[in-house]
Amino acid sequence: MKILKKRGAWTFGGKVPLKFNKHIEKSVPFYNEGHDIIQNLSDYFLFENSTCYDIGCSTASILQIISKFSNKKKLNFIGIEVEKNMVALAKKNIKKNKLKNIKIINNDIIKFKLKKNNLIISYYTIQFIHPSHRQIIFNKIYKSLNWGGGFIIFEKIRGNDARFDNILNSLYLDFKEKNNFKAKEILNKSKSIRGVLEPFSDNGNLGFIKRAGFSDIQTIFHHLCFKGYLCIK
Repeated sequence: MKILKKRGAWTFGGKVPLKFNKHIEKSVPFYNEGHDIIQNLSDYFLFENSTCYDIGCSTASILQIISKFSNKKKLNFIGIEVEKNMVALAKKNIKKNKLKNIKIINNDIIKFKLKKNNLIISYYTIQFIHPSHRQIIFNKIYKSLNWGGGFIIFEKIRGNDARFDNILNSLYLDFKEKNNFKAKEILNKSKSIRGVLEPFSDNGNLGFIKRAGFSDIQTIFHHLCFKGYLCIK
């Protein structure tokens, strides 16, 4: 995937959707394994007539995986995606796989009103939302969940201090080099996501989650600077 050199110019629009899946699998450790975790966790929260949201659903991969995996009837899957080109590709994939219980909505989660639901997924999405809006979104998620509902969130995280952050990012660069990213590609990507990707520390994310109202929180994945949480209302 060609990476924009311009500082802060990264976007998931344009031609990015066409190569998104292959690129992200090489960029995020255990990306597909995270899908497997979410798929298996869905059994604990989706029952007959349940609704499941995926915030920032991109190509709708997760929703398609869960839809095929679940043995429950009349499930309602809704993907929220702000990029029009990504929405078009997601709809094309869903039609190709003949999945009639998935709906993709082109909207911004900041403005979108969530209906009552049993499961909400955010897979490396909130880190791209401006920090000033994040608490509002966490609050919205908690409020929309039915009692006992689940919120699954995966995020890139910063280290708890400068030393740990440096170590984690150095090891992450090793991972990208191992996956055949060239030094220039890594540098250009770093420049392009300035001010676009703003990860918080583990403590920072937990602060958002707890202030929203969640008290039952469990780590379900952690590798270097990538972490997944399961939060139950």
